[in-house]
Amino acid sequence: MDTVKGLYDKFNNVDKGLDFELTVHGPGDIEYRTTIAEKHLSSPGVGHGAITAAMMDAVLGTTALTAVYDDGNLVSTVEFKVNYFKPTFLGDKLIGKGEIEFQGKSLICTSAKIFKEETGELVSKALGTFNIYPMEKRGLKKPVKTI
Repeated sequence: MDTVKGLYDKFNNVDKGLDFELTVHGPGDIEYRTTIAEKHLSSPGVGHGAITAAMMDAVLGTTALTAVYDDGNLVSTVEFKVNYFKPTFLGDKLIGKGEIEFQGKSLICTSAKIFKEETGELVSKALGTFNIYPMEKRGLKKPVKTI
């Protein structure tokens, strides 16, 4: 489990329950995907904003996590602000991508966007701040670095 994806697969039950799929390309470079399903709806055919917010928190946080994980750290959400630009509908395929905006010793800020995969329409945009802390606080061992 010496990877962010390994950690995700072992512990992240919320994202699994919401059908979020994570791909990690490298530090600060991830993608989340989901398809709006019946269980994501708030009214007939319309995706609930909480699903977009949950996906956004995942995109922002995992982007931050990939930047600090190899140093033996985890992150926790301090705050995030989300703008909703377009509604989502049953069957929409969403893709979320993040970027590192700032990284200090104890805080990291990321930004992210979620798009409709088929049309490229921007669904939402967000900015988040995360606390950086050692993974030993959660009983995990620092990952082994490989060449």
